[in-house]
Amino acid sequence: MKGRQQGVALITVLLVMSLALLLVGSLLRSHRLAVQSSAQQLHQVQLRQLGLSGETLARQYLQNPQWRESKSIHLGQEWGQRRGAFDIDGGRVQIRIEDLAGRFNLNQLLKAGQVDQITLGRWARLLQTLNLKAPDLTSLRPPDGPGGLADVSRLRLLPGVDAQWLARIKPWIALLPKDATLNVNTASTTVLAALEGMTPASAQALVAQRPEQGFSSVQAFTQAPAIEGLGVVSQGLGLSSRWFRVTVDVELGQRRLRLVSDFERTLNNGRLRLLQRSFVAPTESETAP
Repeated sequence: MKGRQQGVALITVLLVMSLALLLVGSLLRSHRLAVQSSAQQLHQVQLRQLGLSGETLARQYLQNPQWRESKSIHLGQEWGQRRGAFDIDGGRVQIRIEDLAGRFNLNQLLKAGQVDQITLGRWARLLQTLNLKAPDLTSLRPPDGPGGLADVSRLRLLPGVDAQWLARIKPWIALLPKDATLNVNTASTTVLAALEGMTPASAQALVAQRPEQGFSSVQAFTQAPAIEGLGVVSQGLGLSSRWFRVTVDVELGQRRLRLVSDFERTLNNGRLRLLQRSFVAPTESETAP
């Protein structure tokens, strides 16, 4: 009888110890998960801080007083030359600045009333170059505000526009005020190829011949040797811009973050105004390849 009692007591002790070990193990796992979560949050905060630091540096480039008052915006200016990556605080930061006026302004298609044939023709040729079908934009007119469409994702509401179509067109379009002109000093070959009489080959030749300091006038652009006589119309073309996109890619160990910020340079004092800022997946981009 005594031996049986001792056996029961031993089993009870073992059960209590097993329960205690389970509780300790559970607490240790919870602590480890909490530590990992805190570390992830700290890494995320550090990534965001590095991204915002890159954005601040890009703003300094864009606010350079030496060219801020210039009527011509071109890739030879400091903002267009400041590209590349650098190391900071154990991470790696890459900054890209793009002139949004070098893209096709989609809001020109969303004016109330009839859209001019020149703009429609350029839109059609851009879609043809990208091998995309033209969506019916009628349902987006009139636009949702005095400045025009504000969010490109609204195009998903149109029949025939899916995620693949939107991803294909995004690098080549912008949502600017309806009176904004295409900056021929910063436009890419793909966008320039949509102009009257142009082909991808002539657009490439034009960009190769484009002066480092940009064209001095729209007339000088239309009379450039690479496209003279092709019939490019000067309507809707310009040399300036007030809208810029800053893309900052941050690497910290195995973690990645992309910050995309749009700025407008105000007319009254030339200062930069933040239009929108978003942290997106590193694989998501609206920057033309």
